[in-house]
Amino acid sequence: MNKIFEIPLYPYERSPDQDPPSVARHKVIVVGAGPIGLGAAIDLAQQGIEVVILDENDKVSFGSRAICFAKRPLEILDRLGCGQPMVDKGVVWNMGKVFFDDRKVYDFNLLPEEGHQRPAFINLQQYYFEEFLVNRVRELQAEGAPIEIRGRNKVSAVGTHPDHVALEIDTPEGSYNLEADWVIACDGAGSPLRAMLGKDFVGRVFEDNFLIADVIMEADFPTERWFWFDPPFNRGQSALLHKQPDGVWRIDLQLGWDIDKEREKRPENVIPRLKAMLGDDVEFELEWVSIYTFQCRRMEQFRHGRVIFAGDAAHQVSPFGARGANSGLQDTDNLIWKLKLVMEGKAPDSLLDSYDIERVHGADENILNSTRSTDFITPKSEMSRMLRDAVLDMSEHYEFARPLVNSGRLSVPCTYDRSPLNSADALDGPERTRPGSPCPDAPLGDGFLLPRLGDRFTLLTIDADAPDRIEEDGIEVTRLALSVKDDPTLALKERYLGDATSAVYLIRPDQHVAARRASFDETLFRAAIRRATGKE
Repeated sequence: MNKIFEIPLYPYERSPDQDPPSVARHKVIVVGAGPIGLGAAIDLAQQGIEVVILDENDKVSFGSRAICFAKRPLEILDRLGCGQPMVDKGVVWNMGKVFFDDRKVYDFNLLPEEGHQRPAFINLQQYYFEEFLVNRVRELQAEGAPIEIRGRNKVSAVGTHPDHVALEIDTPEGSYNLEADWVIACDGAGSPLRAMLGKDFVGRVFEDNFLIADVIMEADFPTERWFWFDPPFNRGQSALLHKQPDGVWRIDLQLGWDIDKEREKRPENVIPRLKAMLGDDVEFELEWVSIYTFQCRRMEQFRHGRVIFAGDAAHQVSPFGARGANSGLQDTDNLIWKLKLVMEGKAPDSLLDSYDIERVHGADENILNSTRSTDFITPKSEMSRMLRDAVLDMSEHYEFARPLVNSGRLSVPCTYDRSPLNSADALDGPERTRPGSPCPDAPLGDGFLLPRLGDRFTLLTIDADAPDRIEEDGIEVTRLALSVKDDPTLALKERYLGDATSAVYLIRPDQHVAARRASFDETLFRAAIRRATGKE
């Protein structure tokens, strides 16, 4: 058993906030030291905003939990200063295979094009992810950044006010009170903060259960995602296999609805299922076992005054498709730059309402795809099963049928097509870089585009003239001047120009496109900056 589960990463220490008679006030308090809470806090600290992280635990999460991290979140993690350790430790993969019964019907490549710094996915146990994020917190603390993490500090009560949030905190030495200008709730699907505020969490719970088993074994399966429909070792159900670091393999087995969950988790019941899949001769050791039920739910609103919800606390989807932690990181990537501008008085408070608009849209998109995946994987009638099986049969021989197979549409970043922060598209350019889209990477000499965009407002010019710097109502925008000559692979042209000969893009700090035109027009781009910061 991996000892990392047992090591306190941020053990309880008494804070000076527990001593004085007056209640301490902090700029931002993040509740929850999982991947989303830690990511939000690191982003804040890198922006110079004081932040305190509170968590009732003091260790990494038990079990591998989230393991599939997609390209877009890895690019976000690069900006947080911990993307490379993730990739170095993780198992990199782009390929997947789909099986029906005992035969492979087709395979797929999630990143068939060249010219990206990061792969389509890595597999990495959540406990390593959390450890790397805590290490990054320690690095920032050593650099003097205003970030603190408090273990075994459990929020037991919350009160909202027009200008602050009041919290009561339980610790091993008793309770104390804190105040915060803003609270970001990243306390998971069972969010105690959500319950304390009496907020909704509505949606659909699917009538099926899945066994997760993390198995330590030596195996020669390739580094790919393998998914089975109706396999011989789990008839009438489905199965999933993923490779993780350290010789750990993730196996998911569909069990059905009417089961005894505690009984099914017992080793004497888990091991025969795994032997049926792997063979009697394969030696393995169980590291972690859990049962989960598909759920697709979200809060109606993610922002409630000065309390803002992110990650599983705000929305929950089924694990197939790797949308949980991946979408949660996109939540905080969307939120933090907006919160910074509001706190600095450079944007109106209403800018935070665009977080709600954009990320509710993202959650709805994930829930839609997750629901479709679940309905395909777990048909609820004989007719739907017959149709599904016919699609699987055709997919073995006919390429047109393969997009109809849904073994879990895998996480892709959301495009905010109807965001109030977008300006009208004024470039006859590629659809993939229209306003609201996340910027795709492209090779530039011995580096890549996305690291050069960074986490600020950028005016990206491609074979176009523009000022090197614009300041509009307190918002500073710096220019990144490029030419198609900078990329002999022509990926930059294909992804940002298309048939156009020049382009100017306004890129947000979260690397989503806010506006684009064929040439620079000062009046129109100043208006686009105001619109992208909630001022128009």
